[in-house]
Amino acid sequence: MKDQEEYLKILSEHQNLIHKVCMIYSRTEEEHNDLFQEIVYQGWKSFASFKGDSKISTWLYRVGLYTALNQKKKKQPDLAAYKNELEYEGLEDHMAGEIQRLYQLVEELNDTDRAVVTLYLDNHSYEEIGEILGMTVNNVGVKLNRIKKKLKEKW
Repeated sequence: MKDQEEYLKILSEHQNLIHKVCMIYSRTEEEHNDLFQEIVYQGWKSFASFKGDSKISTWLYRVGLYTALNQKKKKQPDLAAYKNELEYEGLEDHMAGEIQRLYQLVEELNDTDRAVVTLYLDNHSYEEIGEILGMTVNNVGVKLNRIKKKLKEKW
């Protein structure tokens, strides 16, 4: 049986992943903290049923994203904190501005598309994205192509 100590160790090792999801789907520090607590709680509730069929980070991403999406917030997320996490060192101001513009456009996407793009920008494979979001690899590819087209049109 999986116990609290094991779960706390996993949280300690992967808390940045949870914070990243919270940064994408919350606007204020209070919303961030509330969502973080809800993800931790939902993770604990489902931890006993985790069978190890996927990486623990994949499972935790899934819990985090589904929890965030189920909050049914009507507000658009603020990606400022997430994009500040990126390292702009060595980039010209123009490139940093283009990255910022990309994240502004990502903020305008619906929740599912935003999740797909976020995972893609975190260098997850199509297989991992599909596993996290419950999609086929083909569906991930189709969604990403449509999202890229949308972003190019708005660019």
